[in-house]
Amino acid sequence: MSEFDLEFRNVSKTFGDVSAVDDVTLQVRRGEFLSLLGPSGCGKTTSLRLVAGFEQPTRGQIFLNAQPVGGVPPYRRNVNTVFQHYALFPHMNVVDNVAFGLRMKRLAPSQITQRVNRMLALVELPDVGNRFPHQLSGGQQQRIALARALVNEPTVLLLDEPLGALDLKVRRRMQQELKRIHQEVGVTFVYVTHDQEEALTMSDRIAVMNSGRIEQLDTPSAIYERPSTSFVADFIGMMNVMRGVVERHEEKSVIVRTRDGILLRGVTTQWISQGKEVEVAVRPEKIHLSQHAPTPAENCLEGHVAQVVYQGASTEYYVALASGSRLRVVAQNISADAGEVPADRGAPVFVHWATNATLVMVAAAAEMPRNHACASG
Repeated sequence: MSEFDLEFRNVSKTFGDVSAVDDVTLQVRRGEFLSLLGPSGCGKTTSLRLVAGFEQPTRGQIFLNAQPVGGVPPYRRNVNTVFQHYALFPHMNVVDNVAFGLRMKRLAPSQITQRVNRMLALVELPDVGNRFPHQLSGGQQQRIALARALVNEPTVLLLDEPLGALDLKVRRRMQQELKRIHQEVGVTFVYVTHDQEEALTMSDRIAVMNSGRIEQLDTPSAIYERPSTSFVADFIGMMNVMRGVVERHEEKSVIVRTRDGILLRGVTTQWISQGKEVEVAVRPEKIHLSQHAPTPAENCLEGHVAQVVYQGASTEYYVALASGSRLRVVAQNISADAGEVPADRGAPVFVHWATNATLVMVAAAAEMPRNHACASG
């Protein structure tokens, strides 16, 4: 028996001249929660439709439980899909909605009742069986849609932005519920989202997609802390980015001279030759503010507070450097006393951060407009 419930082998899907999925190879382990993450048009939903059988690959093969499914119609694939807008039958009550697939399979009534009751208990809605969809909240409807998909015991459950129609508070609660349900049932989940927080919160691994390709496939912590490309670094969370060239290498670090003439010390996941153009990236929460220059300081720059944004649990500081660049800094509001963290606009400050918090990556071939927290002058 294969350890993988789902495999893509060099899969491509084109629509006319548009390559929606471009030579994707991917293996999803049995019982894994994998998220396909990326911006609109990156190929994540098309990938899901290829697994479901709603589209056929232009090239390559897809395997479910080690069996090729090319040409197998959707209703014969042991997968189910949960959609953003629930797709519950409005004229059926909850029990009939959840039992629909089982009745199509002509299971015995006693078996149907047992499995429906088990699913309603799993999604913590055991007492709503006689209600109709319009009598449920959005979060409850999504739970019923999930129960209806899981009751058929699919090899892989496909989830196409299922929380997108919910408000923020309900969506965050449902993230935790989905993770709990996944752990209880042990079914392989493939989850499509453009929401970075969702992917980071729920996934065992994340495949970050861009222009039909997988830019990086790794654990949430690895993708956040060590993005392998500038696209991943820019897409996952907020990142301060400055351009420069490699000045020299040292034993465990690389020295970069930015366009502003600043020398920064960082780390890289690959060898980058001297003189190569690179991007230096650092997360806002990795940067420290102080009123005095720290000793010793690995990366230390002087500037002033240009803007302060209070956000409850944290405060954002935008620091203007002498070069004209701006750095975004996030400081947790641990107590009412801000201590050494300067809160006043215009205050002179030092920003500093560790070498291992500074990621050096090969610069993108062409500069495109990007939503950076820091733009080099």
